[in-house]
Amino acid sequence: MSMAWVKPIRKEANAGWGGPPARSRKDRITTTLLGKDDGEIRCPRIIRIGFNLQQGEDPLAHLQDLLEAEGYARAEELRFQFDIPNCAYVCRPSLQPGFSLHEKPAVVLRQALMLGLCTAQLFDPVRPVIWTRSSLSRVVDLFDIQGFYQ
Repeated sequence: MSMAWVKPIRKEANAGWGGPPARSRKDRITTTLLGKDDGEIRCPRIIRIGFNLQQGEDPLAHLQDLLEAEGYARAEELRFQFDIPNCAYVCRPSLQPGFSLHEKPAVVLRQALMLGLCTAQLFDPVRPVIWTRSSLSRVVDLFDIQGFYQ
């Protein structure tokens, strides 16, 4: 898997707790364990979720209208209508496009449900479904980090 999309991070680290500046160093972090699905440490990408929004599209207003048109009173009701992962995953912003808001309603509502169960860093299927413009505007990849801890 190519790591060309990983944005290098410049990190300063002191070689010891409170050590003198002569022992400080700077390293560029240019790789990640996320997306690795072979070897001893595995953190495979499970799924990409999110919408490919066009200029001026308001995902929150669109999804609230779609929710009402499909006969749901609130987003929380979607939890029982769609098959979604039942464990927590780590989220990372994706540079790849997501789904259109104009796909079939079931596709759009499942994506919105899963985005509503995400923070910027974590997908948690037991948290309340929270829709905000910010959360619905994300495109994220979900990674299973259980292979990291085995």
